[in-house]
Amino acid sequence: MQIGIIGLGDMGKLYAVSFVNAGHQVCGADMPSRFEELKKELEPKHIEVLIDGHEVARKSDFIIYCVEAEKIDEVVATFARSTKFGAIVSGQTSVKHPEIAAFEKHLPEDTQIVTCHSLHGPAFSPEGQTLVVVRHRATNEVYQKALNIYKSLKSNIIEMDDYKEHDRIVADTQAVTHMGFESMGSAWKNAGFFPWDNPAYAGGIDNVKILTTLRIFSYKSHIYAGLAILNPYAQKQVKYYAQAESELYKLMICENETEFRQKIYAARDFVFHESRNLLLLDDNIMKEFSLSDANHKQKPNSHLSLLSMVYAWYKMGVNPYDNLICQTPPFKLRLGIAEYLFKNEAMLEESIHTALYDKSIRGDDLEFHTAVHEWASIIGYGDLKGYKEHFEAAKAFFANRLNDGRDLSGEMIKRLGK
Repeated sequence: MQIGIIGLGDMGKLYAVSFVNAGHQVCGADMPSRFEELKKELEPKHIEVLIDGHEVARKSDFIIYCVEAEKIDEVVATFARSTKFGAIVSGQTSVKHPEIAAFEKHLPEDTQIVTCHSLHGPAFSPEGQTLVVVRHRATNEVYQKALNIYKSLKSNIIEMDDYKEHDRIVADTQAVTHMGFESMGSAWKNAGFFPWDNPAYAGGIDNVKILTTLRIFSYKSHIYAGLAILNPYAQKQVKYYAQAESELYKLMICENETEFRQKIYAARDFVFHESRNLLLLDDNIMKEFSLSDANHKQKPNSHLSLLSMVYAWYKMGVNPYDNLICQTPPFKLRLGIAEYLFKNEAMLEESIHTALYDKSIRGDDLEFHTAVHEWASIIGYGDLKGYKEHFEAAKAFFANRLNDGRDLSGEMIKRLGK
């Protein structure tokens, strides 16, 4: 079966190479201006580079659109009329609502649609990573063919029949998770300090926060913008997160300990119920992965970002452990460090006391509170341009450590996953 990839960016190239290595014939195309560059790069790897998507669509039995979510309608509209009769069509966007809308609007009726979503970035081989496969419009026979093609990548395949369910879960595992880490990055930027130089961020779970934040900012802004703004479930969940954070912050500055504890304990008992299959991250490993050159004496931290996430899950009635079927490394790490905090009685008590009474951390919490609502407003208004600009501002602040952060976080993910 001939596989064709329309869009040879980082993910498109990764999958082209991966399918060739799995024994498939692969062709692909990107912008005509990149034709010579891609031909030189990919043809030695046995990938046929064509001039445009029309040529790919005409000759391919299995077509994958690897383009940004915000551009999917335009690209599918351009090449849909050249789709080979009876072809299977897929997309690699992280949010499926606009993708399925484009497929239904533009593709011929004889087209079979079995789409997918790789829950990893281009730095990772698909082998062993999670791959969601969504059957949207396909006969049993065709679906099995498509599934066999995906299985050749040796990914951990999660099958779904409803793209809406995919987007609902991904709103939590990716959009809100990314927004939480992006808020930390913006807060540190606005405060004008690097967290690894601050004793309040010298603990194991702080290392995870810092490295995951740097990992996110090391990638391209459009990856996260589409996830947050084009997913209809994401805006609702981001709003819940911002409201949860605001409720807790108001109680903190009023030093209303009774109500604050009531909310935190209710969230703890719901999210980390004894029936949960806990992740149990190793604190000794987390402590190894510090970017600091100094041996700081650790100061207490309110961990407002984690308190807010757990309280938001409680308010939404979301069991994050159910969403691990669509886990990404940042989501698993965020759930893991939240679990570590809430299941460690002494640490949770220190966090609560610090949040309510330690004025030395209150300025940092104010910066985080402000950043959360900046990001929530941008996402709520559907402002793709503003999202990218806000992202790039924080990315520029951390520019000198982004590569270190990505490399170190990759090693940390491997160690904690063992």
